[in-house]
Amino acid sequence: MTTATPLKERFTVPIGPQHPALKEPGHFDFEVEGEVVKSASVRLGYAHRGIEKAVESRNWVQNLYLLERICGICSHIHATAYCLGVEALAGVEVPPRAQAIRTLVAELERIHSHLLWLGVSAHEAGFESLFMYSWRDRETIMDLLEGLTGNRVNYSVNVLGGIKYDLDAEQSEAILQGLQFLEARTHHYLEVVTTDALFLQRTRGIATLTRQQAELMGVLGPTARASNVKRDVRVESPYAGYQQFPLQMVVAEGGDLAARFVVRLNELFESYRLIREILANLPEGELTTRMPRRIIAGETISRVEAPRGELIYFIKSNGSDMPARVKVRTPTIMNMTSVVKLAVGHQLADIPMIVSGIDPCFSCNDRMAVINNQAWDWEQLRQYGIEYYQRQNAE
Repeated sequence: MTTATPLKERFTVPIGPQHPALKEPGHFDFEVEGEVVKSASVRLGYAHRGIEKAVESRNWVQNLYLLERICGICSHIHATAYCLGVEALAGVEVPPRAQAIRTLVAELERIHSHLLWLGVSAHEAGFESLFMYSWRDRETIMDLLEGLTGNRVNYSVNVLGGIKYDLDAEQSEAILQGLQFLEARTHHYLEVVTTDALFLQRTRGIATLTRQQAELMGVLGPTARASNVKRDVRVESPYAGYQQFPLQMVVAEGGDLAARFVVRLNELFESYRLIREILANLPEGELTTRMPRRIIAGETISRVEAPRGELIYFIKSNGSDMPARVKVRTPTIMNMTSVVKLAVGHQLADIPMIVSGIDPCFSCNDRMAVINNQAWDWEQLRQYGIEYYQRQNAE
């Protein structure tokens, strides 16, 4: 009996738009040879909701609540970016106490986001106990946010010109007690992700992104800092209370999944320290300052550090009570390119971990960009569809 060497065949494995490994809709195509990924592509836009267009038909105050709903996990930082831009256009200076509380809530939100990501990534790696324990501890931070703002998500802390919720002694003490508990738990999680042999098999040397690659692709946030890219808006261009309460940037050199776990967990310790410093030195004073109903004509860009990386808002005013344009660029759109690059050469089983490694947010990510303003009638659109699928079938 003779055996012939089989020809190598490549198969395309689609993941999404609906898939157990994806918590939001997104579509990936992975071309595999055996179990090894040879090429990858991504298709986004399934969660597009037309928020940027809706902004143009609402006044400046209404948009604060609309933009907060771009993302349920990092709603406060979206509202903060918007407020900073509008306040800059109006020439309004926010009181120091309001700036400090804005920063405190931003760091509480960062803790919540990182703990949520820890659980999701542990789940993708098959570590269900780590997933459940981290999400149990995440309830602590959500309870603190609920006690401070009345909401577990979409906290609605910000108003144009300041904030709406003050901080009393009882709330401060509850936050300090919660941080003490979470800090001990974070030490445990850091020990797990850096010493557990099985966990390190799923993370060490997987999806390694060099510093040069990260800078070339414009990767942001903890994903970039895990590749020793020293880039953090809170440090480079301090906003809100970060001018009064500076922080230390957390970086690592590994560039792999293991380094991304280490960076995010170490960022939790820095958030704990910063919140304690704010509570110990909280300025006295007012919470708001008067804002004009109409914003003078002009445009501005505001930059903030969301839990996933740099978040940019472009805001344009035409002098009316409604913005002429608000453009949002979230960190996920920048980090998504690294997923396609890093997937190549890895086992198909590593893909869920590689995708979750950037902490993607598809609802944040899906914006509309006009690259061709040509309008087609129905017949032209129909003919294009016919030709498109003919090309697909020919391939």
